[in-house]
Amino acid sequence: MAGKISAADLGIHVRKGDEASLFRWFVASFLFGKRIGQKIAAETWHVLVEKHGRDTPQKLCNCSHAELVRILGEGGYVRYDESTANRLSELCRLLIDEYGGSIHGLYEASDGRADFERRLRRFKGVGPVTVRIFMREAKPVLFPAS
Repeated sequence: MAGKISAADLGIHVRKGDEASLFRWFVASFLFGKRIGQKIAAETWHVLVEKHGRDTPQKLCNCSHAELVRILGEGGYVRYDESTANRLSELCRLLIDEYGGSIHGLYEASDGRADFERRLRRFKGVGPVTVRIFMREAKPVLFPAS
């Protein structure tokens, strides 16, 4: 996994209309967007999504804070485990409350790519780096003409 880790490196095949792949890649992008090693972020993603099955906003929101911190630690994501647990919980809650629990709902609510990216940055802990990582693979399927 030299260089930038892609969705395919994680076994994710991002496709339009495939909510599972979009959400999985969003969570991975969120983890990769922090100041932490890519291998640790990738391992944490595998533990969170594949081992513990937290692969939807609803399943992620059903984690207690302590459980989420433990899962993040299990993946080696210990430097920011408390703040990341809080932000992941807030992320899935906002996604559920404002966009019907889906990236596609966020897409449908957006007036184009710029608005979509602005809405992504409203999630606590999602900044320009996370948006850039996510859009690297989501843009071709969500906004192929731009």
